[in-house]
Amino acid sequence: MKIIFNRIFSEHDTGLHPETKRRLESFGDLDETPIESGKEYLNLIHPDQHIRNIEEACACGDMIDADTITSKGSFKAAVHAVGAAIMASQRNDFALVRPPGHHAYRTRASGFCMFNNIAVAVQKLVNEGKRVFVFDFDGHYGNGTADIFYCSNKVLYGSLHQYPAYPGNGFVNEIGEGEGKGFNINIPLPPESGDELFKDGCEIIFSIARMFNPDVVAVSAGFDAHHADPLLNLRLTANSFHWVGERLNKNFTNVFAVLEGGYNVDFLPKCTCNFIDGMNGDKMRFSETPTQSSDFTVTEYQRRLELLDSMMQGYWR
Repeated sequence: MKIIFNRIFSEHDTGLHPETKRRLESFGDLDETPIESGKEYLNLIHPDQHIRNIEEACACGDMIDADTITSKGSFKAAVHAVGAAIMASQRNDFALVRPPGHHAYRTRASGFCMFNNIAVAVQKLVNEGKRVFVFDFDGHYGNGTADIFYCSNKVLYGSLHQYPAYPGNGFVNEIGEGEGKGFNINIPLPPESGDELFKDGCEIIFSIARMFNPDVVAVSAGFDAHHADPLLNLRLTANSFHWVGERLNKNFTNVFAVLEGGYNVDFLPKCTCNFIDGMNGDKMRFSETPTQSSDFTVTEYQRRLELLDSMMQGYWR
């Protein structure tokens, strides 16, 4: 797995905002990858009116909502983020992009996200006859991605995230609808969850994903579950991201990833490099003392797993 990156993503200028161009600048002098615009693929997920609304907002540098800021270069960055996600899906690489995408709905931008980068890439794969497992370990629930594939049995969506936290949903009872019932798996981590609960939750999702038997695994790779991140209250160390890369590499073939969150610019590069090292079977470069969850947190986590198990009866063993 290699990094796909281009300085075009810095043209999305949000100023003093958590989702700042400093996030990618913190990686230092990365090699640039030629990336084509993904604008021609946007209609796989987003209708024309939504695309026009985003383009017009960016042309004026308007705020789309209280969280989602644009600048004159934002549309160009956003369509190239989609292009990078598609490129990553073809190469089994890591698209280091911004703006992120997993909070974007079909017809609405939200949560720093304008277009759903990974959803566009996944829908393209589905149209090619592929079964896709979307694994989202961003510390926030990927509400946009989940909603887009909520009625599909061609896409298994599995997410670990802090609950309660933004965007407010993502509990165990949200399991999909229609043909997609049972194909939306949420493991909502209580605040203050440490490394061991994250790993346990990953193994539960992976056990279901192995039964689903995907052709491709699409990873929404957010690193805001790290203990130093300013937007959440989870306690993961950089070690967990190396571990999850190793586990993905061991359990699945054809894995690609797209950057979502991660807002501590000191730790974002370390966590990302650890993940890629794990995927590539390389040694972990950045190590921290592992964290353990309190007894209260573990008890609440186990209560949620019991509810999840009852919701999944009849869908997966």
